[in-house]
Amino acid sequence: MARSWTRRGEWIETAAPKFVAADSLEPEEPSAATPRTAEAFAAAALSVPEKLARRLLHLGDVQVRGGRARLRLRPDEAYGFEPLWSEEALQVLFEDDFCLVVHKLAGMPVHPDGGASRLTLANAVAAHYMTNGEACAVHHVHRLDEYTSGPVLYAKGEFARLALDAQMREKAIRRIYVALAEGTVPQGLRVIDAPIGRDRHHNSRRRVTPGGQDALTRVECLQTLAGGAASLIRLELETGRTHQIRVHMAHAGYPLVGDTLYGGSNEWLSRQALHGEQLIFQHPFTGEEIEVTDPLPQDLDALVNRLKE
Repeated sequence: MARSWTRRGEWIETAAPKFVAADSLEPEEPSAATPRTAEAFAAAALSVPEKLARRLLHLGDVQVRGGRARLRLRPDEAYGFEPLWSEEALQVLFEDDFCLVVHKLAGMPVHPDGGASRLTLANAVAAHYMTNGEACAVHHVHRLDEYTSGPVLYAKGEFARLALDAQMREKAIRRIYVALAEGTVPQGLRVIDAPIGRDRHHNSRRRVTPGGQDALTRVECLQTLAGGAASLIRLELETGRTHQIRVHMAHAGYPLVGDTLYGGSNEWLSRQALHGEQLIFQHPFTGEEIEVTDPLPQDLDALVNRLKE
């Protein structure tokens, strides 16, 4: 059964682990860094990272009373980005006190890049937090290219940030995409394992190069469309290099529809035909597996249906 909690302002309250709920603890070797107290046991049992746990214990921000543990895991934070409203309401796919997953529109950057001032997903998420009375820093766990649509995961509070960032480093967050590629992608193309680096001749491009970073993409051809002129494919990233799917598919000889940067044609679509279909991660507090599905946006859905005719 998944662990439940109650949020009370900046505090998260949950059932104390059984071995700390009793009034007394068995004596063990003392440690200055991690004193043998009910609070220290609770922090460890609830998977609070050691550095954060030490700070919370020092400040008295872990409490165990009457079989309940209280931890100050959601102290008020600045958003870090200006809250700006989007003309299209932000579509929330999943949300609780630790995580937020939202749909990113194609053409909207995840965060400002220091260039011209324009609406980004970070600004829209900040506005969402403000509307809901959340004093929470806007922290994306992963990114999507500007013209790729799909789900983006945000962590609420330092505890969730540490846990979810660790999952990204450990490649424990699954990111599954659907795309339209040019040509007939063979069923035998299952894995593209080719290092990716910068293209020294084009600042915006990446390319497959022996000196690049390791990159692996899993590929599955779902359906051939338009008499073999296009293929509907599903892809899963094992790594997260810039433009990875786009670079790998172009390298394999099947650039994405609409991806003119990597050799695709914009005859059918004016942006790369790439969408994040599913995001799977472990909840930072409960440990349960969370699966978030994001249906195809209207432009891609309409194009797929048209190419089936």
